[in-house]
Amino acid sequence: MSTARKQLIRKEQLESLYAFYSSRKWVHPDPLEFLYDYRDLKDREVAGLIASSLAYGRVAQILKSVSGVLEKMGPSPYGFLLSATPSSLRRIFSDFKHRFTSGEELALMLMGAKSVIERYGSLYECFLSGFKDDDGTILTGLSYLVNELRINSNGRSNSLLPLPERGSACKRWNLFLRWMVRKDQVDPGGWNRVSPARLIIPLDTHMHRICLSLKLTGRKNADMRTAIEITSAFGKIEPEDPVRYDFALTRLGIRKDADLDAFLKRKQNITQKKT
Repeated sequence: MSTARKQLIRKEQLESLYAFYSSRKWVHPDPLEFLYDYRDLKDREVAGLIASSLAYGRVAQILKSVSGVLEKMGPSPYGFLLSATPSSLRRIFSDFKHRFTSGEELALMLMGAKSVIERYGSLYECFLSGFKDDDGTILTGLSYLVNELRINSNGRSNSLLPLPERGSACKRWNLFLRWMVRKDQVDPGGWNRVSPARLIIPLDTHMHRICLSLKLTGRKNADMRTAIEITSAFGKIEPEDPVRYDFALTRLGIRKDADLDAFLKRKQNITQKKT
């Protein structure tokens, strides 16, 4: 079977999955759901920063942690940051703990976000300051944003602010950017000057396993190189939106009523029939 024919069959299967899951009724349990509470983009991007940064570990704990932080910030996370001080942030989140993330790390990230907002007006404008129209991916803009958010860290590591240039897949950052850039029935979007074609797949061990099974990569490490390779493979299927299928594919692992093995078996069977 030709490569083009294989890609067509693969796209048919992915589009079928996308059509089924492309609805907000399938979002829960996913920290993305918190973003729907904010109509103002400046509030939504702060909420997205928090929700994506804490998106590791058990889903139930993620939702509890994100909810707890946003409740303390009130109806406008953006307004909360503008009126906050370093001492107030440390005090408010002194008891916070999410797996190995401490309240101090959360406070430092929020201090960085406040600083970015004061200097650039929003996280979006900060990202754009480091992003060039001819960049192949979002990496330069992302690295710029992360380094600006780390301005109060004084070189200390922070579990919420991994640096993309160090080679990890930065799944949580790429998840944040998917939410901010893409706009469909699930992703709320808002960063309209960034093309979805520049996004990188949010890669964790679960998504890596799926992509290995789909033969979108042969690399064994779930790092940034692998994320870019997988994104390139998706780009051959959907050049203008290579991250299009991320939400649908991850439902197969998040939702108890989904069956990844059945999807992979169905794809294999259809491929064999059309060979």
